[in-house]
Amino acid sequence: MIQSMTGFGKAVAELPDKKVIIEIKALNSKQFDLLSRVPPLYREKEMEMRSMISQHLIRGKIEFIITSESIASDVPNQISIPTFASYKKQIEEIAEKMNLITPSDWFKTILRLPDVIKTGVDEVDEEEWAVVSNAVELAIRKLCDFRIQEGQMLKELFEEKAANIRALLEQIPQYEKERLERIKSRISENLFNLPEIKIDTNRLEQEMIYYVEKLDISEEKSRLDNHLKYFMETLENSEGQGKKLGFIVQEIGREINTLGSKSSHAEMQRLVVQMKDELEQIKEQVLNVL
Repeated sequence: MIQSMTGFGKAVAELPDKKVIIEIKALNSKQFDLLSRVPPLYREKEMEMRSMISQHLIRGKIEFIITSESIASDVPNQISIPTFASYKKQIEEIAEKMNLITPSDWFKTILRLPDVIKTGVDEVDEEEWAVVSNAVELAIRKLCDFRIQEGQMLKELFEEKAANIRALLEQIPQYEKERLERIKSRISENLFNLPEIKIDTNRLEQEMIYYVEKLDISEEKSRLDNHLKYFMETLENSEGQGKKLGFIVQEIGREINTLGSKSSHAEMQRLVVQMKDELEQIKEQVLNVL
């Protein structure tokens, strides 16, 4: 079953003094690209959380965010004087270099900057980490469930569009005999209308056979049919088939283009245009398959 690369998962870890909110968002990407925003308290566990995410999500542009909300009134908060002083110095230097007036509310501004206000807890104990790591796993599972649901919708779309291409392909044979007769007739008329030229009918027949064989589309039809079958089979395989589906779609496109260049028939060209339209809708979405 194919999966989408887009998804969202959210979980909340309830602790005695705070709520820890975990959010994971995923978008399509050729590689695994993880951007994490983790509070200082959980930085020591960041590599472990990254490992948990990479084991399940494999590919995509992943945004992993942890936020913490205090729900206890008696948690001792402290201002980090070194951090505060560093921010103040930077603000003053920027104001001096850029000839700006130091804002009147600089004190409140600095208090809102990261790591200025610290709780009395400097590290995560095992009990808290067990709750938070379970929430991370839950958020990952929710994102994976989201990907499966989106994948099912993509699968249904692909099946519909592939079936439409096959139906259009099955209409082509009804025009093939007429197409070849028109080509032969047009060549013969043009040759025999040339003045003072003696036509060797035997040689003409040989050249006509050669030309008609070059315009034969039996192989293209067969290959296109096989590619469509392989595409449908791949849809039923396990996850991680996005790149393979993309390659198959490229091959389908090549055969459709060759059919169009060889057709020389208005109705057949109309069918080819419709095939391209159906395939373009597959191309747009296949990039989003894991």
